Amino acid sequence: MSETGTTSPVPPAPPPRRHGCATAFMVLFGIILLLPGLCAILFGFGILADQRPDATILALILLGLLVGSAGVLLIYAAIKGPRA
Repeated sequence: MSETGTTSPVPPAPPPRRHGCATAFMVLFGIILLLPGLCAILFGFGILADQRPDATILALILLGLLVGSAGVLLIYAAIKGPRA
């Protein structure tokens, strides 16, 4: 017996490839964003050794760490490629 009206499943189309120049810019911008995170780590250790660090300085260190983590995520996204 044959079934009528059935079709074979079609595989999904692959995601569009990203241009190589866009990937290079993402990695380059990610490396630039890593610099504030590195400074925040270096200055953070120095400030935390102080007895009573200022709250403003601690907020700037936290901001630097957030910018640095955004750089890590941008580099990861550039290397991984677009989602399926």
